[in-house]
Amino acid sequence: MRGRFQALLVTVASSGSLLFCWIGAAVVALVTLRKGPGPGAWLLMWGLLPAGALAYVVGDSGPLALLLGTALLAMVLRISVSLPLAVLASVAVGALTGLGVMTLGGAYLEQIVNYFGEFLASLEQQLSQGGEQVVLARPGTTQVAGMMGAGSAMTAVLCLLLGRYWQAALYNPGGFGSEFKALHYPPAVASVLALVAIALVSLGMAYRTWALICLIPLSFAGLALVHARVAHRGQGVGWLVGFYLAWLFFDPVKLLVLFAAIADSWMNFRQRWAAEKGSEVARHDGEEDD
Repeated sequence: MRGRFQALLVTVASSGSLLFCWIGAAVVALVTLRKGPGPGAWLLMWGLLPAGALAYVVGDSGPLALLLGTALLAMVLRISVSLPLAVLASVAVGALTGLGVMTLGGAYLEQIVNYFGEFLASLEQQLSQGGEQVVLARPGTTQVAGMMGAGSAMTAVLCLLLGRYWQAALYNPGGFGSEFKALHYPPAVASVLALVAIALVSLGMAYRTWALICLIPLSFAGLALVHARVAHRGQGVGWLVGFYLAWLFFDPVKLLVLFAAIADSWMNFRQRWAAEKGSEVARHDGEEDD
């Protein structure tokens, strides 16, 4: 935010790295949100140079897809001023990334599939040492492409949220927390996302990773609901840390978060909690008057 040169230096330096490309993507999001689509697009063009060179030399288009995806989400948020709509746009980012990899990165996809095959073969050998033969399913190119699309969409949303957090920390302290906790989808949107995900799962194993792309907005809506509940009950950061550890390692927790987001779209728990809090405050004031 001090100037174009500082933003350019950080973006170019990080965009050519597989480990730190998320920093460049978050900087592009910050500049887009604060300065507008024009300065954000200018910075994006420079960031695409090292990311494109990395994709050409190494064959990994991850940083390139992350930059483009995050910039798209940031532009949606800048124009619409709607965090739910920007997170919802991650479905398009994931789908386009997966389709782009299938169309343009056939050799890279085959390389990843072979890597998975070698890893699973080694794991099968270790698991079969007890005597019983273990056979693990190998992912195909369609499944891996969906996995890459889902990963790119999820990371793009995280970079967008980081850029939004930076913006709020600089110009509106505390604003990001309130905005994220209010993340919510109407019943029609939540239902369509869930039904499309179910339809993709029904097509077979190869399309289950594509179903994950549709569930990303609902996942973030569910996480926002958890943050809102923690704030409502006055629980500490330690509770959130424990929750996120459980969410990362246990799939049932992920499913509960999704179901909570869908239920919240119909029942709007935040309004209920606010009404409960308001009634408690009114009752407390009445007792003091007595």
